[in-house]
Amino acid sequence: MTRAFLVLNAGSSSIKYAVYTTDSKKMFSGQVDRIGLGPAYNDGTEEIALPVARDATHATILDWLLPHIEGLSDTLNIVGAGHRVVHGGRDFAAPARVTEDVIAKLQTLAPLAPGHQPHNLAGIKAVDRRWPGIPQVACFDTAFHRTQPRIAQLFAIPRALADDGVLRYGFHGLSYHYISTQLPHCLDRPNGKVIVAHLGNGASMCAMQNMKSVATTMGYTALDGLVMGRRCGELDPGVIFHMLRDRGMTVAEIEDTLGTKSGLLGVSDISSDMRDLLSSDSPAAAEAVDLFVYQACKKIGALAATLGGLDAIVFTGGIGENSAAIRGRILQGCAWLGADIDDAANTAGATRITTDGSRLAAHVIATDEEGIIAGETQRLIAE
Repeated sequence: MTRAFLVLNAGSSSIKYAVYTTDSKKMFSGQVDRIGLGPAYNDGTEEIALPVARDATHATILDWLLPHIEGLSDTLNIVGAGHRVVHGGRDFAAPARVTEDVIAKLQTLAPLAPGHQPHNLAGIKAVDRRWPGIPQVACFDTAFHRTQPRIAQLFAIPRALADDGVLRYGFHGLSYHYISTQLPHCLDRPNGKVIVAHLGNGASMCAMQNMKSVATTMGYTALDGLVMGRRCGELDPGVIFHMLRDRGMTVAEIEDTLGTKSGLLGVSDISSDMRDLLSSDSPAAAEAVDLFVYQACKKIGALAATLGGLDAIVFTGGIGENSAAIRGRILQGCAWLGADIDDAANTAGATRITTDGSRLAAHVIATDEEGIIAGETQRLIAE
């Protein structure tokens, strides 16, 4: 039998998995995406529609997926599992072995990441049902940003609230952690001033110096910052007061509106998927794309200011890795920072997509959150 670790990365609209040997060699991987839009499974060779309802939940899909993974190899023996967990709050600044106490603490953070945390916990519970008692490890998206200076974490609110943990935590940390390990292989100045743009159904940016996080676009929750697939991003808090006072909406209705009915979906009134919008001839779809690009360029400018300059931009995530059109439009908006895009390289999906003479370098690096989780899972289980 082949002893192996399972890694589950449950996102807002996808579930990625990978199976690694106990010496961290990847055996195989796959994913389910378009959850909520008609989930499809892809193992790298073919894509199939899942035998579940079009609006099936993450928990239902996991109950199909885990036996499927186990059946991919007659010799597979799952001896441990690692999970992406979006919010670690103040208690978790590093990966942790999963215990009942850890699960209880993570459940209290679910309201801060309602589009993710419940799915992350569903993965932990599904693994425990399938393979009772195997050790599991939680790896946190917030942990990478704990290197930020305090001033970058503060909101301008009463100090007592900050003391109670109302701070800018930041997310997508596992992705940023992996990209930071790849910078020395791509950039002439990996310790320089770099903005990493993780663009997908969930989207954020991270300003790095010396390969550490110094600022990010997301805040206390994963609603803040860039326009996302279904999340609103940056929003005047007064809009929430208006929805409460003048529209008579409940807190639950507002949370649902801003977290699942806004973003690209809300603006376009068509889809939360960038691929659908780019192929549409609807003016509303075009406006949603325009807003996504506008906010991305705006945030790059703000993060460049926090760094005091900018040496490179790195694109990653589903949109960042696969959409030459969006990368090109964002870099056009960064011409003032010295970006000179190489259109042929960008269209071909090359690693470097700016010209040799460009003052600002731009690269595309495929992220590997699962690889980071696998390494941490092996380390903690070995300990």
